[in-house]
Amino acid sequence: MPRRITIQPHLSVAELESRYRHSKDPVERTHYQIIWLLAKGFPTEQVAEVTGYCREWIRQVARRYNQEGGAGVGDRRHDNPGAERLLSPQQEIELWKALQGPPPTGRLWNSRTVADWISERIARPVAVQRGWDYLQQMKARLAAEGTLSG
Repeated sequence: MPRRITIQPHLSVAELESRYRHSKDPVERTHYQIIWLLAKGFPTEQVAEVTGYCREWIRQVARRYNQEGGAGVGDRRHDNPGAERLLSPQQEIELWKALQGPPPTGRLWNSRTVADWISERIARPVAVQRGWDYLQQMKARLAAEGTLSG
């Protein structure tokens, strides 16, 4: 018989249920459901069946709750500001102006030519995907002027 996950009594079973039932955030709600079911003594396999999460993720949620209590529950992506932008606001203006005319290669602006332009400005290699990302950010303005391709 598999070992059951022990849940630290940071909150009572009734409080865990209340937080599960009243949470507005879907990730937080599911995490509280996982902790509540485990605290009630449900085996990991049953919790996985009910919530749709794999056993390893259930263990990770339980581990975080056991270490941090209620502060360890929920979607931590909300607190992640993401990566720093490649270009400063001034460099974005320069890119916008450059996109108004022909690219340095003489061909059309595309992901590769934008990535190369950015690479020159920040003095390091830039993936083609980043060129695509910047093109997408400016696409509506450029498409309206008919200067965008690819």
